[in-house]
Amino acid sequence: MSLGLSKSRLFSLFPPNVRALALRGLSSGQPEDEYDVVVVGGGHNGLVAAAYLAKLGVKTAVFERRHLVGGAAVTEEIVPNYKFSRASYVLSLLRPKIFTDLELKKHGLKVHLRDPSSYTPIRPDLQKPGCATSLTLGMCGKMNYEQIAQFSEKDAKKYAEYEEELEKFVKAVDPLLDHAAVDVQALSEASIFEKIKILKSNLHLLKSGKVLGPIAGAFYELMTAPTTKILNKWFESEPLKATLATDSCIGAMISPDTPGSGYVLLHHVMGELEGIRGAWGYPEGGMGAVSGAIAKSAQASGAQIFTSSPVSRITTASSGEANGLVLEDGTEVRGKIVLSNATPEITFNRLMKASVDVPEDFRRSLSTIDYTSPVCKINVAVNKIPNFLATPNTTPDSIMPHHRCTIHMNCENSSMIEEAYQDAKVGNFSRNPMIEMTIPSSLDHTLAPKGHHVCLIFTQYAPYTLNRGEWDDAAKEDYAANVLNSIEMYAPGFKESIVGKEVLPPPELERIFGLTGGNIFHGSMSLDQLYMTRPTAGHSVSPATPVANLLLCGSGAHPGGGVMGAPGRIAAQKTIEILGAKWKF
Repeated sequence: MSLGLSKSRLFSLFPPNVRALALRGLSSGQPEDEYDVVVVGGGHNGLVAAAYLAKLGVKTAVFERRHLVGGAAVTEEIVPNYKFSRASYVLSLLRPKIFTDLELKKHGLKVHLRDPSSYTPIRPDLQKPGCATSLTLGMCGKMNYEQIAQFSEKDAKKYAEYEEELEKFVKAVDPLLDHAAVDVQALSEASIFEKIKILKSNLHLLKSGKVLGPIAGAFYELMTAPTTKILNKWFESEPLKATLATDSCIGAMISPDTPGSGYVLLHHVMGELEGIRGAWGYPEGGMGAVSGAIAKSAQASGAQIFTSSPVSRITTASSGEANGLVLEDGTEVRGKIVLSNATPEITFNRLMKASVDVPEDFRRSLSTIDYTSPVCKINVAVNKIPNFLATPNTTPDSIMPHHRCTIHMNCENSSMIEEAYQDAKVGNFSRNPMIEMTIPSSLDHTLAPKGHHVCLIFTQYAPYTLNRGEWDDAAKEDYAANVLNSIEMYAPGFKESIVGKEVLPPPELERIFGLTGGNIFHGSMSLDQLYMTRPTAGHSVSPATPVANLLLCGSGAHPGGGVMGAPGRIAAQKTIEILGAKWKF
């Protein structure tokens, strides 16, 4: 007998504890006593590591605290019938090799490519008579020229040249993303034969150096200078400079005026979809579909995945090396190698808090890692597509090209971003927050009822600790009001269209997703926390740690954050090396 309900709707009728039990049943049952490798945390990086290892015949098990896998790359029905990419929200950085090696398309991953990709409406009170009301950018050079020329003909001519230079930088850095950082100390102490082996495994550095040589000065400046300095050299007009500057501070407690902010900008243009550099897209079914496809790939090769299985402790042998884990229910599981997808803080100061095998000087070094976060994610369900004054809808329900974009608000001028940052520096949330809103249901119609939409609103600056006190419900509502009132100025009627919402300031991101400090990158992507100094300097180069047979496979390891998968793949390579097996990818 049919009740006329979809499977997902029927599932949502059960209370959360029953739903969790049902989802627990989707995992691999009871764990065995021992595996070759045990993985702490089922975030996308942990799943990538498990998938590679299982494909190579390594007996692998993943233990995830929550009722579903994916870490921050999950899809959840926070408002009934509306599916949200609850934390991470767009796809681009996933390494192409991972996509093909793990056969993610075969395992159900479908991505809707966005074009155009960026839309900056001009708020009515900031518009100038007779001037353009918005800036839209995408993959079409002709369109970009026409859009930018509305504000500056000179900038329109320079933009293609600017993109070409960024592309050169990306080509130089790109090979570094698929390999572990060079352990200079190990190289210096190695025998001549070991040195040759190490050098052979790092031939990609020659490729990077060859690309970088002619542009080394410009690259150094990008890595060390404020983004505003870089952009001022190239361009004269707003909102172009502010729109580009958002990529330099997204997810980071910095502003475009902060020295070194250029690397974060570069990090966010390193992606690729369908062979198109810098393209971004919406996975059908939300970001959880990415994690789901990786998990299916892992399970198809024999990996076991256990949800609702929080780890309470990483164990070590009497000789000091990691040798397994203990779940919160007391279950002990042995592993020849332990991979941790958790942040360095959780790995060593929670799961190994009492362990004498973690060197004290390493713990002191860990205490200096910057986990500051400016992010408050707001997930909103609406009963109609937003209608922006700058580019009115042709009909009430019409989905326009700009609805597919990242929509930048309070970003008409770079100074507005700096003002929002300054509020947070003194312990207040921004009065006029920097807003990036995406509407994935504009391309993926599986996410919301017909005619309705999900709006994923990534905002900053919202400090972890507020002068006013805790991030209680009143604080969350006050901040959300700042955000929603801002959006209302661009798209009147937006607030009235809201069906439901969720507000996730840094403490909530930490509590739900295990992101220390609410930092989406497992530690800031500053120059002192990159490459051989990620997660920290003066100790083992990641994925290795000072504890033998314990590797980091999450974003706290090189090359860092984003739904990239590279830390997981690099950790899998190191694991195979330790096990004495052969890497076949």
